[in-house]
Amino acid sequence: MAPGTLQDITHTIQLSVAPVFLLTAIGATLAVLSTRLGRVIDRARTLEADLASSLPEHRPPKLLELNQLIRRAKLVMYAMTSGVVAALLVCTLIGTAFIAYLFGVNLATTVAVLFVLAVTAFMAALIMLLREVFLAIAMLKFSLPPDVKA
Repeated sequence: MAPGTLQDITHTIQLSVAPVFLLTAIGATLAVLSTRLGRVIDRARTLEADLASSLPEHRPPKLLELNQLIRRAKLVMYAMTSGVVAALLVCTLIGTAFIAYLFGVNLATTVAVLFVLAVTAFMAALIMLLREVFLAIAMLKFSLPPDVKA
């Protein structure tokens, strides 16, 4: 079957714009996750160096923090994996839409399923990011000097 008119391809391109915006959001989230992972790794390296040179009685708190950093790094890694899967699904969705146009086949159900899967994977990435942020906040030790009132 021959491809449709210019109007048909224009419509296909218009339908691809929404997934492209989703792809932009996923890319921005991946950039945030990458930065967070870098900070976790930098802190873990510093902590490992401190552990090597610290006295045995000072090691338990540092080991506890290192374990928390490992948990955070794993969450960021899982979030990044989920984000990349979401991005790949969006790219597949866009490609599928154009293939459907070029070959004149109805792949609406496939496109819809890919979209739902992409949004679900992106939601999972955001949930893991939120969990990692909660862990980071829980690691903070807010301590005021005794003479300062909150």
